[in-house]
Amino acid sequence: MDFINQMLGLEVSIPWANLLRAALLLITGIFAARLFRRVTGTVLGQLPGSQQRSVQRVTGWLILILFIAAALHQLGFKLGVLLGAAGVLSVAIGFASQTSASNLISGLFVLTERAIQPGDTIQVASFTGEVLSIDLLSTKMRTLDNLLVRIPNELLIKNTVVNMSRYPLRRFDLKLGLALDTDVARAREVLLAVAAANPLCLENPQPAVMQQGFGDSSIDIQLSVWAARENFGELRNTIQEEVKRALDSAGIAIAISRRALYLSGPLPEPRQPVAIEDAPGGASS
Repeated sequence: MDFINQMLGLEVSIPWANLLRAALLLITGIFAARLFRRVTGTVLGQLPGSQQRSVQRVTGWLILILFIAAALHQLGFKLGVLLGAAGVLSVAIGFASQTSASNLISGLFVLTERAIQPGDTIQVASFTGEVLSIDLLSTKMRTLDNLLVRIPNELLIKNTVVNMSRYPLRRFDLKLGLALDTDVARAREVLLAVAAANPLCLENPQPAVMQQGFGDSSIDIQLSVWAARENFGELRNTIQEEVKRALDSAGIAIAISRRALYLSGPLPEPRQPVAIEDAPGGASS
């Protein structure tokens, strides 16, 4: 017992005032932990129940542990030795679980930022799909070819994430390379007529045709049309077919890439084949 008291620095006689302060700290810690749990639940109210409870539990315990340490200090415990041992242990655990801790902290940022939500269609790294869940360590998504992908939350923080379903409208850009002798004004009329005839193209914002410049053997233009988010995929497929038919009907040709090859000096003469006669007995010479 003396060894324990010496290690912890515990005083045998504890003043009543210190006991009262320790009790008040414990009671305050309990109420503070409950308060922080409620505040966390209010801030993260849109999260699923399991994720919300996990964050509330971690927050409550952290607050309570701080008040318990303060109460032990009032009782005469010198926590320097224990804190030093805890520091060494935390460093060892930190090295062992560095990736998990990074994903956990990144997950808290993802949950509080709310840039993506379950049900959104996102593009991150080389994956595109629907977000199924956002957990503390990873985010799970289903790709367009029905594969389950688990993405560590650290990658969501370090990489650019494109949310394709955040806004109700989306724009589709169709880039075309027309022949150099094309009447650009006529081509613009044909493309705008195709957009006006397509029921999925919105009138507001209006479709637009913009000239992008000149390619190696083409006039580059872009048709930009808007559609509701749920109709974007169908619009992208139908309008390309309609544009091809309209350009063919109007006699407007899509440019074909051409390359000219120039050789300097005389061309080498072709080599003549050499006949090989069979040696007697069927062996070749």
